[in-house]
Amino acid sequence: MAEQKALYIDGNWVTTPNPVVNTNPSDINDVIGEYAQASSGHVDDALAAANRAVGEWGVSPMETRYQVLMAIGNELIERSAELGELLAREEGKTRAEGVGEVYRSGQFFHYFAAEVHRQIDDRADSVRPGVEIETRREPVGVVAIISPWNFPMATAVWKIAPALAFGNAVIFKPANLVPASAWALTEIISRQGLPDGTFNLLIGGGGTVGDQIIHSDQIHAVSFTGSLPVGKQVAAATAANLVKCQLEMGSKNALIVAADADLDVAVNAALVGAYSGTGQKCTASSRLIVDDSVHDAFVEKLRAKLAAVTVGHALEKGVDMGPVASEVQLNENLAWIKRGVKEGATLLCGGERLDMPTPGYYMSPALFVDTDNDMAINREELFAPIACVIRAKEYEHALSILNDTNFGLTAGIVTQSLATASDFKKRAVSGCVMVNLPTAGTDYHVPFGGRKDSSFGPREQGQAAREFYTTVKTTYIQA
Repeated sequence: MAEQKALYIDGNWVTTPNPVVNTNPSDINDVIGEYAQASSGHVDDALAAANRAVGEWGVSPMETRYQVLMAIGNELIERSAELGELLAREEGKTRAEGVGEVYRSGQFFHYFAAEVHRQIDDRADSVRPGVEIETRREPVGVVAIISPWNFPMATAVWKIAPALAFGNAVIFKPANLVPASAWALTEIISRQGLPDGTFNLLIGGGGTVGDQIIHSDQIHAVSFTGSLPVGKQVAAATAANLVKCQLEMGSKNALIVAADADLDVAVNAALVGAYSGTGQKCTASSRLIVDDSVHDAFVEKLRAKLAAVTVGHALEKGVDMGPVASEVQLNENLAWIKRGVKEGATLLCGGERLDMPTPGYYMSPALFVDTDNDMAINREELFAPIACVIRAKEYEHALSILNDTNFGLTAGIVTQSLATASDFKKRAVSGCVMVNLPTAGTDYHVPFGGRKDSSFGPREQGQAAREFYTTVKTTYIQA
């Protein structure tokens, strides 16, 4: 029996009777550990602790907050090889991707440590003589952070870092599928001398722990990343208590390959954008909209690249793509393959479950051709190593297909025309636009978010984060 990894509530580690077993999707016989599961009482305890702590942490000296965030960032970067391996082991992305995610998480903390020092108040003249006005930003209060399984460190951190930087207390509920990375992050934070209750880790199911958190009137803001249906539930629950809400949800991103595209650039953008992270990214380009004049050549080049992709154990050298994260996800992916074929798409390659030396959730990267934008495989988020090629007559036709979706997170184009690129940047209905780059891959110092059903509420990351994690106070002073 492995030692149980506990919850973290009010500065204390708390074990529970029925922990969840965390296993490696690259080798389901490899048990990573057992992780405590929060009860309703644990949620109540964490909420009470956070509400007590926020008053102390919210008025803590700027230098204190700066040093805390820098220390967390430093340790994440210094231990990125170790923790990146742990992340890859529990989520299934390759070792290089896991190490990169932890390293980037450290950079998030460094960035928001600097943001602590950039909190400068404003003043204004009053319309009334002798009156001065000041505006300042203060912590919003207790922030609930609900993060997904596909980026178990980075997505959590780009919420936690600004929450702490701006003086809030945090209730952190990670996805129950990937508790190891969340626990490792919490262990680092627990050693930074924060007031008890400032940071709390609640591991548990979304339908139980998560549901209780979002319906609580003891929180002041909820930042959620996950599916559209659950995001709508979060929005409804928080609205009932007038709780601030930030949602990052589904996507159906597209990459246009224009008639003048450099096909080597286009194929690389498609390969990275659609298949990196086993396609389990909200920024993945699962729709590849290709101009008719270059369609066949592009498809052949991409098929050749996919044939060279090595699928295997996430921690083995030379592996390009690890397993999908769980058996549930694998079964959903294989069901999408069957549905695409039934809809009339041609499965050009891949889409099969693979047998490997270790038992895991492996599948070959799949490519559909002869698809149209009305097919379900081009309407719904797949979250899989599956891409669908749509043939376009010319640029205007391609752009209309790209925008014909309920989502709008990222959109990309590969073109050598400055005029086409400029037009695309203006007319793509999307929160993030990429030109001659994969749709997957964003920076931490600029806003991130989408339009339509992809996002709701203030943007994440960069200086835009303060809109969500702070509230504005206006003060009038009689001179």
